[in-house]
Amino acid sequence: MRMDAPKELKETVLPQTVVAPLTRAAIFLVVCIRQDADAVARLRSFCADLSGLIRAVEFRDIEAGLTCIIGFGSEAWDKLFGSPRPAELHPFQEIRSGGRHAVSTPGDILFHIRAKRMDFCFELAIQIMDSIGDVVSIADEVHGFRYFDDRDVIGFVDGTENPRGDDAREAAIIGDEDPAFAGGSYVIVQKYLHNMKAWNALPIEAQERIIGRRKLSDIELSDAEKPISAHNALTVIEENGKQVDILRDNMPFGRPGHGEFGTYFIGYCRTPRITELMLQNMFVGRPPGNYDRLLDFSRPVTGTLFFVPSATFLDSINPNEGPETDTGRSADEPDTTEISAAPSSEPSSVPSADDTSLRIGSLKGEKDE
Repeated sequence: MRMDAPKELKETVLPQTVVAPLTRAAIFLVVCIRQDADAVARLRSFCADLSGLIRAVEFRDIEAGLTCIIGFGSEAWDKLFGSPRPAELHPFQEIRSGGRHAVSTPGDILFHIRAKRMDFCFELAIQIMDSIGDVVSIADEVHGFRYFDDRDVIGFVDGTENPRGDDAREAAIIGDEDPAFAGGSYVIVQKYLHNMKAWNALPIEAQERIIGRRKLSDIELSDAEKPISAHNALTVIEENGKQVDILRDNMPFGRPGHGEFGTYFIGYCRTPRITELMLQNMFVGRPPGNYDRLLDFSRPVTGTLFFVPSATFLDSINPNEGPETDTGRSADEPDTTEISAAPSSEPSSVPSADDTSLRIGSLKGEKDE
């Protein structure tokens, strides 16, 4: 059987709410699919019903602006939907350079829940887990919040140069380059933890040179003042003479009683290649060795890549059909072919590419991310 790929959905494809206003609260929920026999059928049915579940919770207060984006990891896509696959979907690739490490961590499904009020995020997360909690396990859960005037816990404004309006859609939403998955998006998430004692011990001027902006005013440093290792310098990506953006919705999080302070980086793009290049610049350097000095104070403890299909795709899923695999079998049919040694699932290291910009998965939101 073929999966419910949106072949017919050519003109009226509706994206998920990737391009939406920033909110005061968010929950980032990453889950892994259990090996239960009925997990695939249950999750396909859930995906088809997700829009109705969101509406049911949202209706209690439309002004709360509740939204939920769902994305799928590479292996999860094969389990749930089979072939065809989004053209650039693959596992997140770890990066190692010096003592810096962008880790690759497990994750089959991402829920990015946003609202003006945390209680709405919380309620939807409850309803989601009530629906699928027995066929998934939690890989990571983070409750994010807006901090003062959109600042990160390190004290700098996050998101200043985020694209807006048509520019945001152009940056984040797939078009004709992958027609079967037009209206979709790729998203990379990383949870960064900050050494706040070490960071706060730096003079403000030193912090500003690391970030590339004034801390109080959020004004970008001049080229004469800004080092080439500044976060907002390394995250600028240009192709064919034009700057290419990603759409971020980073959120601070933390547990002061446990000494935990962090930033949840979430970056949407119509191709994961742009975000991956930013990360290479940050961790390896541009040129190599000229890495993002923010990484001396911040380290990622998660890293996962997901594909976000269009809302039209989700609504068209037939729970009674299984995904088509390369052999033409439905996912619920046994495989009678001989099993060979599976290739290593160890993520390959991403080649270096100058990086010293954590703005990318980071804390501010400069265009250079």
